[in-house]
Amino acid sequence: MITTQDIKHLRERTGAGILDCREALIESEGDLDRALRALRAKAALVTEKRADRTTHEGYLATYTHAGRIGVVVELRCETDFVSGNRGFRELAHEIALQVAAQKPRWISRDDVPAEVIAGLAAEERMTAVEMGKSAPIVERIVAGKVERFYRDNCLLEQPYIRNDKETIGDLVRDKILAFGEKLSVSRFVRLELGE
Repeated sequence: MITTQDIKHLRERTGAGILDCREALIESEGDLDRALRALRAKAALVTEKRADRTTHEGYLATYTHAGRIGVVVELRCETDFVSGNRGFRELAHEIALQVAAQKPRWISRDDVPAEVIAGLAAEERMTAVEMGKSAPIVERIVAGKVERFYRDNCLLEQPYIRNDKETIGDLVRDKILAFGEKLSVSRFVRLELGE
């Protein structure tokens, strides 16, 4: 039985429309986690369909922490209607907080230079071989270390500081579904006094 409270809860978590939340809950037989995954998959489809659209509007969010850390994040969208939306600006601010707290180096794994990953993989492979691990185990270790590197250093893959069960990419996908248009973090800068 899908309750109004379930729909409200899912809507609060994602910002998706009431009908989208209801439909996701019906399809997932009332399982909130499955419904959330279904809504995020739907957001990925929206992004895919709108991939050729340009995000020429947006918002610059700034955050300073105790006068020692400063962050600027550029969050882009398709329309000025969305760029002026409170939820959009709150998302930009949350991303700025994330950058301040977690020090990502890149936005996504696509931005990481291939030579960085190749160097990491070679180093981890050599360490695993020196430990006497078999070839299949070595490759699993290397793959795991590379995935962890992405999670630690790529903004969209980092666990969200307010809820480590979600990533920053999940937050962006939730807003894509809520606004129905393409959103992207186009760049960020993090400065720390003395670095």
